[in-house]
Amino acid sequence: MPHIEKHKPGSFAWMELATADQNGAKQFYKSLFGWDFEDHPMGPGAVYTMFKLAGKDIAGCYPVSMMPGHVPPHWGAFIAVEDADRTAARATELGGKVLRAPGDVAEYGRMAVIQDPAGAVFSIWKPKSHAGTGITGENGALCWADLLTEDRERAKPFYEGLFGWRFDLGQGKDPSGYLHIKNGEDFIGGMQVKPPQAPPHWLLYFQTADCAASTAKAKQLGAKIFVEPMDIEGAGRFSVLDDPQGAGFALFQPKH
Repeated sequence: MPHIEKHKPGSFAWMELATADQNGAKQFYKSLFGWDFEDHPMGPGAVYTMFKLAGKDIAGCYPVSMMPGHVPPHWGAFIAVEDADRTAARATELGGKVLRAPGDVAEYGRMAVIQDPAGAVFSIWKPKSHAGTGITGENGALCWADLLTEDRERAKPFYEGLFGWRFDLGQGKDPSGYLHIKNGEDFIGGMQVKPPQAPPHWLLYFQTADCAASTAKAKQLGAKIFVEPMDIEGAGRFSVLDDPQGAGFALFQPKH
């Protein structure tokens, strides 16, 4: 099983779940993906949950009530950078907004929270003792991320300028205009037009061996299904759902 020692700058390095029911979320993802978990104190009456897969750190989880304002439960993406302070300053120059200024997370790393010019929020991560997600390419691990936005003309140059990403139509020439995101030589995600009812956001995809079976199991565990399992020509199958607390994510079954 591959162990990621260091994530390439511009790649997705970590993910965090902000949830309204931490214990419920732990049971849901353990049942769905086989994740284990460890709780670490993070202040009066609160814990930070470290999800694990095959003994490796896979994601974090904390109470959404710790966030300012009335933010709904959600999955958040962290993108690896070489310098959090310089990247945050560059984001402002490119028309983004720094929602949380760069700061250290104990000895683990340095992070900032950024909103792109079209409204989608993500975090940046400069690793110190914690490189980020320890496993890729396995069932239950993060395998892709889509930016859902209504203003691709503002979002595209922002991410190109910030991370050096390239956007292209890929081999399929999707008539919807879906763009593939390339970080160096690696395809890491895509960009598509968001549904009218949804705010701009990043949607994280988790790999599964059987999209239909995992989707059915998630529904049985209390998830809400937005996109039933469907084929992506030449790539595999996917579905989109909310966990029982309302955090959205997607499942992806690669074609072999």
